[in-house]
Amino acid sequence: MSNKTLPLQRFTVLDLTRVRSGPTCVRQLADWGANVIKIEAPAAVDKSAGMGGARSGPDFQNIHRNKRGMTLNLKSESGIAILKKLVETADVVVENFRPDVKGRLGIDYETLSAINPRLVYASISGFGQDGPYEKRPGFDQIAQGMGGLMSITGLPGQGPVRVGIPIADLASGMYAAMGVMVALLEREESGHGQWVQTSLLQAQIAMLDFQAARYLMAEEVPAQAGNNHPTSIPTGVFPTSDGHINIAASGDQMWVRVCEAFDDTELANNPDYATGELRSKNRDSLNERLASHTIKLSSKDCVEMLNKLGVPCGPINDIGQMWADPQVKHHGMAQAVKHPVLGDIEVVGQPVNLSRAAPMPYRPTPERGEHTNEVLGEAGYSEAEIEAFRADGTI
Repeated sequence: MSNKTLPLQRFTVLDLTRVRSGPTCVRQLADWGANVIKIEAPAAVDKSAGMGGARSGPDFQNIHRNKRGMTLNLKSESGIAILKKLVETADVVVENFRPDVKGRLGIDYETLSAINPRLVYASISGFGQDGPYEKRPGFDQIAQGMGGLMSITGLPGQGPVRVGIPIADLASGMYAAMGVMVALLEREESGHGQWVQTSLLQAQIAMLDFQAARYLMAEEVPAQAGNNHPTSIPTGVFPTSDGHINIAASGDQMWVRVCEAFDDTELANNPDYATGELRSKNRDSLNERLASHTIKLSSKDCVEMLNKLGVPCGPINDIGQMWADPQVKHHGMAQAVKHPVLGDIEVVGQPVNLSRAAPMPYRPTPERGEHTNEVLGEAGYSEAEIEAFRADGTI
Protein backbone atom coordinates (compact mmCIF):
# COMPACT_ATOMS: atom_id res chain seq x y z
CA MET A 1 0.00 0.00 0.00
CA SER A 2 1.48 3.32 -1.08
CA ASN A 3 1.76 6.04 1.50
CA LYS A 4 -0.33 8.18 -0.87
CA THR A 5 -3.39 5.92 -0.99
CA LEU A 6 -6.21 4.83 1.25
CA PRO A 7 -6.59 1.05 1.56
CA LEU A 8 -10.17 0.74 0.25
CA GLN A 9 -10.11 3.31 -2.53
CA ARG A 10 -10.25 0.66 -5.27
CA PHE A 11 -13.71 -0.47 -4.14
CA THR A 12 -17.08 1.03 -5.08
CA VAL A 13 -19.89 0.71 -2.54
CA LEU A 14 -23.58 1.32 -3.21
CA ASP A 15 -25.16 2.49 0.03
CA LEU A 16 -28.89 1.76 0.32
CA THR A 17 -28.95 2.14 4.09
CA ARG A 18 -30.93 4.33 6.47
CA VAL A 19 -31.05 5.23 10.17
CA ARG A 20 -27.91 3.92 11.95
CA SER A 21 -26.87 0.29 11.72
CA GLY A 22 -26.35 0.31 7.95
CA PRO A 23 -24.79 3.78 7.79
CA THR A 24 -22.40 2.75 10.58
CA CYS A 25 -21.20 -0.13 8.40
CA VAL A 26 -20.79 2.05 5.33
CA ARG A 27 -19.01 4.81 7.25
CA GLN A 28 -16.17 2.41 7.98
CA LEU A 29 -15.74 1.72 4.28
CA ALA A 30 -16.07 5.39 3.31
CA ASP A 31 -13.55 6.58 5.89
CA TRP A 32 -10.97 4.14 4.56
CA GLY A 33 -11.33 5.50 1.07
CA ALA A 34 -14.02 3.42 -0.66
CA ASN A 35 -15.95 5.16 -3.41
CA VAL A 36 -19.27 5.20 -1.57
CA ILE A 37 -22.40 6.28 -3.42
CA LYS A 38 -25.21 7.04 -0.98
CA ILE A 39 -28.52 6.37 -2.71
CA GLU A 40 -31.61 8.15 -1.40
CA ALA A 41 -35.14 8.55 -2.70
CA PRO A 42 -35.92 11.83 -4.46
CA ALA A 43 -37.49 14.44 -2.17
CA ALA A 44 -40.81 14.06 -4.00
CA VAL A 45 -40.88 10.38 -2.99
CA ASP A 46 -39.51 10.70 0.54
CA LYS A 47 -39.99 14.09 2.17
CA SER A 48 -38.31 13.13 5.45
CA ALA A 49 -35.22 15.10 6.42
CA GLY A 50 -33.37 11.92 7.35
CA MET A 51 -33.95 9.63 10.31
CA GLY A 52 -31.67 10.44 13.22
CA GLY A 53 -32.47 14.12 13.10
CA ALA A 54 -32.18 16.92 10.60
CA ARG A 55 -29.72 16.56 7.72
CA SER A 56 -27.86 19.57 9.08
CA GLY A 57 -27.68 18.09 12.58
CA PRO A 58 -24.66 16.46 14.26
CA ASP A 59 -25.93 12.88 13.97
CA PHE A 60 -26.60 12.93 10.23
CA GLN A 61 -23.43 14.87 9.45
CA ASN A 62 -21.29 12.52 11.53
CA ILE A 63 -22.59 9.22 10.18
CA HIS A 64 -22.75 10.02 6.46
CA ARG A 65 -19.45 11.83 5.86
CA ASN A 66 -17.02 10.83 3.12
CA LYS A 67 -19.72 9.73 0.69
CA ARG A 68 -21.14 10.99 -2.58
CA GLY A 69 -24.91 11.28 -2.75
CA MET A 70 -27.42 10.58 -5.49
CA THR A 71 -31.19 10.21 -5.67
CA LEU A 72 -32.93 7.22 -7.20
CA ASN A 73 -36.55 6.16 -7.06
CA LEU A 74 -36.36 2.44 -6.38
CA LYS A 75 -40.14 2.17 -6.67
CA SER A 76 -39.88 2.87 -10.40
CA GLU A 77 -38.74 0.50 -13.14
CA SER A 78 -36.27 3.04 -14.47
CA GLY A 79 -34.80 3.55 -10.99
CA ILE A 80 -34.28 -0.18 -10.54
CA ALA A 81 -32.73 -0.36 -14.01
CA ILE A 82 -30.23 2.36 -13.09
CA LEU A 83 -29.35 0.60 -9.84
CA LYS A 84 -28.74 -2.64 -11.71
CA LYS A 85 -26.47 -0.80 -14.15
CA LEU A 86 -24.47 0.61 -11.22
CA VAL A 87 -24.25 -2.91 -9.75
CA GLU A 88 -22.43 -4.10 -12.89
CA THR A 89 -19.24 -2.31 -11.78
CA ALA A 90 -19.80 -2.11 -8.02
CA ASP A 91 -17.95 -4.18 -5.45
CA VAL A 92 -20.33 -3.90 -2.50
CA VAL A 93 -24.01 -3.23 -1.82
CA VAL A 94 -25.11 -2.55 1.76
CA GLU A 95 -28.77 -2.50 2.79
CA ASN A 96 -30.76 -2.61 6.01
CA PHE A 97 -34.33 -2.98 4.74
CA ARG A 98 -36.71 -5.39 6.40
CA PRO A 99 -35.85 -8.79 4.91
CA ASP A 100 -38.88 -8.95 2.60
CA VAL A 101 -38.46 -5.45 1.12
CA LYS A 102 -35.49 -6.14 -1.13
CA GLY A 103 -37.23 -9.14 -2.69
CA ARG A 104 -40.31 -7.07 -3.34
CA LEU A 105 -38.18 -4.41 -5.04
CA GLY A 106 -36.25 -6.99 -7.01
CA ILE A 107 -32.85 -5.98 -5.61
CA ASP A 108 -32.16 -9.01 -3.42
CA TYR A 109 -28.82 -10.79 -3.36
CA GLU A 110 -29.80 -13.51 -5.81
CA THR A 111 -30.96 -10.96 -8.39
CA LEU A 112 -28.00 -8.59 -8.11
CA SER A 113 -25.35 -11.31 -7.87
CA ALA A 114 -26.65 -12.72 -11.14
CA ILE A 115 -25.74 -9.37 -12.70
CA ASN A 116 -22.35 -9.22 -10.98
CA PRO A 117 -21.09 -12.52 -9.48
CA ARG A 118 -18.23 -10.64 -7.78
CA LEU A 119 -20.66 -8.53 -5.75
CA VAL A 120 -20.40 -8.56 -1.96
CA TYR A 121 -23.91 -7.90 -0.64
CA ALA A 122 -24.32 -6.97 3.03
CA SER A 123 -27.66 -7.12 4.85
CA ILE A 124 -28.40 -5.87 8.36
CA SER A 125 -31.80 -6.53 9.91
CA GLY A 126 -33.40 -6.52 13.31
CA PHE A 127 -33.51 -10.27 13.84
CA GLY A 128 -32.07 -12.02 10.78
CA GLN A 129 -32.99 -12.80 7.19
CA ASP A 130 -35.09 -15.79 8.24
CA GLY A 131 -36.45 -17.46 11.35
CA PRO A 132 -39.54 -16.87 13.52
CA TYR A 133 -38.85 -13.13 13.97
CA GLU A 134 -37.82 -12.46 10.37
CA LYS A 135 -40.59 -9.95 9.64
CA ARG A 136 -40.47 -8.04 12.90
CA PRO A 137 -39.29 -4.45 12.69
CA GLY A 138 -35.94 -3.95 14.39
CA PHE A 139 -35.00 -1.15 16.78
CA ASP A 140 -31.90 -0.76 18.93
CA GLN A 141 -33.61 -0.70 22.32
CA ILE A 142 -35.68 -3.74 21.45
CA ALA A 143 -32.46 -5.62 20.66
CA GLN A 144 -30.84 -4.39 23.87
CA GLY A 145 -33.73 -5.88 25.82
CA MET A 146 -34.07 -9.14 23.92
CA GLY A 147 -30.29 -9.58 23.78
CA GLY A 148 -29.92 -9.54 27.56
CA LEU A 149 -28.02 -6.27 27.91
CA MET A 150 -30.69 -4.33 29.79
CA SER A 151 -30.92 -7.06 32.43
CA ILE A 152 -27.29 -6.52 33.47
CA THR A 153 -27.19 -2.72 33.11
CA GLY A 154 -27.98 -0.40 36.00
CA LEU A 155 -27.90 -0.59 39.78
CA PRO A 156 -28.90 -3.80 41.59
CA GLY A 157 -32.67 -3.93 41.93
CA GLN A 158 -33.17 -0.89 39.73
CA GLY A 159 -34.93 -2.72 36.96
CA PRO A 160 -33.78 -2.94 33.34
CA VAL A 161 -31.77 -0.01 31.98
CA ARG A 162 -30.82 0.78 28.39
CA VAL A 163 -27.24 1.67 27.57
CA GLY A 164 -26.72 5.35 26.74
CA ILE A 165 -25.75 4.68 23.12
CA PRO A 166 -27.50 2.58 20.43
CA ILE A 167 -25.03 -0.21 20.93
CA ALA A 168 -26.94 -2.90 19.00
CA ASP A 169 -27.12 -0.61 15.96
CA LEU A 170 -23.47 0.32 16.22
CA ALA A 171 -22.25 -3.23 16.85
CA SER A 172 -24.25 -4.71 13.98
CA GLY A 173 -22.84 -2.04 11.68
CA MET A 174 -19.30 -2.75 12.79
CA TYR A 175 -19.72 -6.52 12.44
CA ALA A 176 -21.22 -6.03 8.99
CA ALA A 177 -18.26 -3.88 7.93
CA MET A 178 -15.89 -6.57 9.14
CA GLY A 179 -17.89 -9.17 7.23
CA VAL A 180 -17.70 -7.08 4.06
CA MET A 181 -13.93 -6.78 4.32
CA VAL A 182 -13.54 -10.51 5.00
CA ALA A 183 -15.70 -11.25 1.94
CA LEU A 184 -13.60 -8.89 -0.20
CA LEU A 185 -10.45 -10.66 0.97
CA GLU A 186 -11.96 -14.06 0.18
CA ARG A 187 -13.01 -12.80 -3.24
CA GLU A 188 -9.35 -12.31 -4.13
CA GLU A 189 -8.97 -16.11 -3.98
CA SER A 190 -12.35 -17.33 -5.24
CA GLY A 191 -13.25 -14.55 -7.66
CA HIS A 192 -16.80 -14.56 -6.30
CA GLY A 193 -18.74 -12.32 -3.98
CA GLN A 194 -21.16 -13.53 -1.31
CA TRP A 195 -24.00 -12.50 0.95
CA VAL A 196 -22.90 -11.04 4.32
CA GLN A 197 -25.65 -11.10 6.95
CA THR A 198 -25.96 -9.90 10.52
CA SER A 199 -28.67 -8.51 12.77
CA LEU A 200 -29.10 -6.24 15.76
CA LEU A 201 -30.02 -9.25 17.91
CA GLN A 202 -26.98 -11.31 16.91
CA ALA A 203 -24.61 -8.39 17.33
CA GLN A 204 -26.03 -7.54 20.75
CA ILE A 205 -25.54 -11.11 21.97
CA ALA A 206 -21.99 -11.19 20.64
CA MET A 207 -21.25 -7.94 22.47
CA LEU A 208 -22.29 -9.53 25.78
CA ASP A 209 -19.08 -11.55 25.47
CA PHE A 210 -18.10 -13.03 28.85
CA GLN A 211 -21.49 -12.27 30.39
CA ALA A 212 -23.14 -14.51 27.79
CA ALA A 213 -20.39 -17.12 28.12
CA ARG A 214 -20.98 -17.38 31.87
CA TYR A 215 -24.38 -18.93 31.16
CA LEU A 216 -23.13 -21.22 28.40
CA MET A 217 -20.31 -22.58 30.56
CA ALA A 218 -21.86 -22.57 34.03
CA GLU A 219 -25.55 -21.63 33.61
CA GLU A 220 -24.92 -18.44 35.59
CA VAL A 221 -27.49 -15.71 34.98
CA PRO A 222 -25.61 -12.44 35.59
CA ALA A 223 -27.46 -9.78 37.56
CA GLN A 224 -27.17 -6.02 37.64
CA ALA A 225 -23.93 -4.99 39.31
CA GLY A 226 -24.22 -1.23 38.92
CA ASN A 227 -20.82 0.43 38.78
CA ASN A 228 -19.06 -2.58 40.24
CA HIS A 229 -17.36 -5.00 37.89
CA PRO A 230 -19.41 -8.21 37.96
CA THR A 231 -16.45 -10.47 38.77
CA SER A 232 -13.36 -8.39 39.67
CA ILE A 233 -13.37 -6.34 42.88
CA PRO A 234 -12.49 -3.61 43.67
CA THR A 235 -13.41 -2.25 40.26
CA GLY A 236 -15.97 0.52 40.30
CA VAL A 237 -16.87 4.14 41.02
CA PHE A 238 -15.56 5.90 44.10
CA PRO A 239 -16.35 9.39 45.45
CA THR A 240 -13.72 12.11 45.72
CA SER A 241 -13.81 15.55 47.29
CA ASP A 242 -14.93 17.07 43.98
CA GLY A 243 -16.62 14.27 42.06
CA HIS A 244 -16.10 10.60 41.25
CA ILE A 245 -13.42 8.39 39.73
CA ASN A 246 -13.11 4.86 38.42
CA ILE A 247 -10.64 2.44 39.99
CA ALA A 248 -9.91 -0.94 38.41
CA ALA A 249 -7.81 -2.92 40.87
CA SER A 250 -8.57 -6.51 40.03
CA GLY A 251 -6.03 -9.15 40.95
CA ASP A 252 -3.86 -9.64 44.02
CA GLN A 253 -1.00 -7.42 42.85
CA MET A 254 -3.28 -4.45 42.18
CA TRP A 255 -5.03 -5.00 45.51
CA VAL A 256 -1.72 -4.73 47.35
CA ARG A 257 -0.89 -1.51 45.49
CA VAL A 258 -4.24 0.05 46.40
CA CYS A 259 -3.71 -0.71 50.08
CA GLU A 260 -0.22 0.76 49.88
CA ALA A 261 -1.48 3.88 48.12
CA PHE A 262 -3.83 4.68 51.00
CA ASP A 263 -1.40 3.40 53.64
CA ASP A 264 -4.10 1.14 55.05
CA THR A 265 -2.42 -1.91 56.59
CA GLU A 266 -5.60 -2.90 58.37
CA LEU A 267 -7.37 -3.15 55.05
CA ALA A 268 -4.50 -5.11 53.52
CA ASN A 269 -4.45 -7.61 56.42
CA ASN A 270 -8.21 -8.07 56.73
CA PRO A 271 -8.95 -11.78 56.14
CA ASP A 272 -12.31 -10.85 54.57
CA TYR A 273 -10.39 -9.44 51.60
CA ALA A 274 -7.54 -11.93 51.36
CA THR A 275 -8.54 -13.35 47.96
CA GLY A 276 -10.34 -12.15 44.88
CA GLU A 277 -13.28 -14.39 45.70
CA LEU A 278 -13.55 -12.95 49.21
CA ARG A 279 -13.20 -9.39 47.95
CA SER A 280 -16.06 -10.04 45.56
CA LYS A 281 -18.18 -11.61 48.30
CA ASN A 282 -17.56 -8.69 50.67
CA ARG A 283 -17.57 -5.96 48.03
CA ASP A 284 -19.91 -3.58 49.84
CA SER A 285 -17.84 -3.24 53.00
CA LEU A 286 -14.62 -3.14 50.97
CA ASN A 287 -15.92 -0.35 48.74
CA GLU A 288 -17.06 1.65 51.77
CA ARG A 289 -13.56 1.42 53.25
CA LEU A 290 -11.92 2.55 50.01
CA ALA A 291 -14.45 5.36 49.64
CA SER A 292 -13.45 6.66 53.08
CA HIS A 293 -9.99 7.27 51.59
CA THR A 294 -10.87 8.56 48.13
CA ILE A 295 -13.37 11.10 49.50
CA LYS A 296 -10.50 12.96 51.16
CA LEU A 297 -8.70 13.60 47.86
CA SER A 298 -9.57 15.50 44.72
CA SER A 299 -10.25 13.44 41.61
CA LYS A 300 -7.08 14.78 39.98
CA ASP A 301 -4.86 13.94 42.96
CA CYS A 302 -6.35 10.48 43.43
CA VAL A 303 -6.00 9.61 39.75
CA GLU A 304 -2.40 10.78 39.61
CA MET A 305 -1.46 8.93 42.82
CA LEU A 306 -2.93 5.60 41.77
CA ASN A 307 -1.62 5.76 38.21
CA LYS A 308 1.90 6.41 39.48
CA LEU A 309 1.61 3.11 41.34
CA GLY A 310 0.37 1.33 38.20
CA VAL A 311 -3.23 1.04 39.36
CA PRO A 312 -5.71 1.71 36.54
CA CYS A 313 -7.69 4.77 37.53
CA GLY A 314 -9.39 7.62 35.70
CA PRO A 315 -11.82 10.49 36.00
CA ILE A 316 -15.48 10.18 35.07
CA ASN A 317 -15.95 12.85 32.44
CA ASP A 318 -19.04 14.32 30.96
CA ILE A 319 -18.91 14.63 27.15
CA GLY A 320 -17.52 18.16 27.28
CA GLN A 321 -14.77 17.16 29.69
CA MET A 322 -13.96 14.16 27.52
CA TRP A 323 -13.36 16.36 24.45
CA ALA A 324 -11.14 18.65 26.54
CA ASP A 325 -8.95 15.77 27.75
CA PRO A 326 -5.35 16.16 26.52
CA GLN A 327 -5.06 12.51 25.45
CA VAL A 328 -8.25 12.79 23.42
CA LYS A 329 -6.91 15.94 21.77
CA HIS A 330 -3.60 14.16 21.09
CA HIS A 331 -5.44 11.39 19.22
CA GLY A 332 -7.33 13.88 17.06
CA MET A 333 -10.67 12.27 17.75
CA ALA A 334 -12.46 15.47 16.72
CA GLN A 335 -11.89 15.92 12.99
CA ALA A 336 -12.53 19.16 11.12
CA VAL A 337 -14.88 19.23 8.13
CA LYS A 338 -15.56 22.20 5.89
CA HIS A 339 -19.24 22.08 4.98
CA PRO A 340 -20.50 24.23 2.07
CA VAL A 341 -23.59 25.31 4.03
CA LEU A 342 -22.77 24.77 7.71
CA GLY A 343 -19.22 26.10 7.49
CA ASP A 344 -16.50 24.65 9.72
CA ILE A 345 -17.80 21.72 11.78
CA GLU A 346 -16.25 18.71 13.49
CA VAL A 347 -17.11 15.02 13.35
CA VAL A 348 -15.99 12.04 15.43
CA GLY A 349 -12.75 10.61 14.05
CA GLN A 350 -11.81 7.02 13.32
CA PRO A 351 -10.25 5.25 16.33
CA VAL A 352 -7.84 3.17 14.20
CA ASN A 353 -4.57 4.32 12.65
CA LEU A 354 -2.61 2.59 9.88
CA SER A 355 1.07 3.42 9.64
CA ARG A 356 1.31 3.51 5.82
CA ALA A 357 -2.12 4.74 4.79
CA ALA A 358 -2.66 8.23 3.49
CA PRO A 359 -4.12 10.73 5.96
CA MET A 360 -7.82 10.05 6.19
CA PRO A 361 -9.91 12.78 4.57
CA TYR A 362 -13.06 13.97 6.26
CA ARG A 363 -15.45 15.24 3.60
CA PRO A 364 -18.89 16.65 4.43
CA THR A 365 -22.07 14.61 4.24
CA PRO A 366 -23.59 15.17 0.77
CA GLU A 367 -26.82 17.01 0.25
CA ARG A 368 -29.63 14.88 -1.11
CA GLY A 369 -28.78 14.13 -4.74
CA GLU A 370 -25.68 16.34 -4.75
CA HIS A 371 -23.70 14.00 -7.02
CA THR A 372 -26.52 12.43 -9.04
CA ASN A 373 -25.43 13.88 -12.38
CA GLU A 374 -21.80 13.03 -11.68
CA VAL A 375 -22.49 9.39 -10.79
CA LEU A 376 -24.85 8.82 -13.70
CA GLY A 377 -22.37 10.42 -16.08
CA GLU A 378 -19.68 8.04 -14.86
CA ALA A 379 -22.11 5.17 -15.51
CA GLY A 380 -22.43 6.22 -19.15
CA TYR A 381 -25.70 8.12 -19.19
CA SER A 382 -25.89 11.22 -21.39
CA GLU A 383 -26.99 14.65 -20.18
CA ALA A 384 -30.23 14.26 -22.11
CA GLU A 385 -30.94 10.91 -20.45
CA ILE A 386 -30.21 12.35 -17.02
CA GLU A 387 -32.60 15.25 -17.59
CA ALA A 388 -35.27 12.82 -18.77
CA PHE A 389 -34.82 10.82 -15.55
CA ARG A 390 -35.23 13.99 -13.55
CA ALA A 391 -38.32 14.99 -15.47
CA ASP A 392 -40.10 11.66 -14.89
CA GLY A 393 -39.18 11.42 -11.19
CA THR A 394 -36.61 8.63 -11.50
CA ILE A 395 -33.99 10.83 -9.81
